Amino acid sequence: MMNRNKLYLKFGVRTFIARFIQTLRVKIARIRGYDIHSTVILERKLHLDRLYPGGVHVDEYCLIASGVTILSHDHCKRVNGYPLLADTYIGKRCFIAVNATILPGVRIGDEVIVGAGAVVTKNVPSNVIVAGNPARIIRENIRMNDSAELINWQDGKWTE
Repeated sequence: MMNRNKLYLKFGVRTFIARFIQTLRVKIARIRGYDIHSTVILERKLHLDRLYPGGVHVDEYCLIASGVTILSHDHCKRVNGYPLLADTYIGKRCFIAVNATILPGVRIGDEVIVGAGAVVTKNVPSNVIVAGNPARIIRENIRMNDSAELINWQDGKWTE
């Protein structure tokens, strides 16, 4: 069995490498034209709109989990024969869970959790949890910190 010091060292090395990779992912996304704040954490296998990258806006201290799709164009709606371009915004301190889909033109407020697999079809106010298809509010008055973690959830209970 590994002693605690070795475990902490291993965790520290993995954290260092992960931070480097996260910084690199955000820099690459910004080079490609996405409007993503430098404090955002982008996990692997994201599907960010490639037709209109400048239409994807993610504000500070968000965590975007693996498999998330964020769109900023609508192929079916046409303007002069071209796809409709619609900016999509994600506010501050949000957590977008695994395989969620954010449709074009949606605005997600600050301190929002989007549940795993949710399909966000319309604007979401700040300080809520949404889930489902289509996404609906399932909890209000949540608060998040700069690590996209709930502040008012402690020891398995909601605090107000």
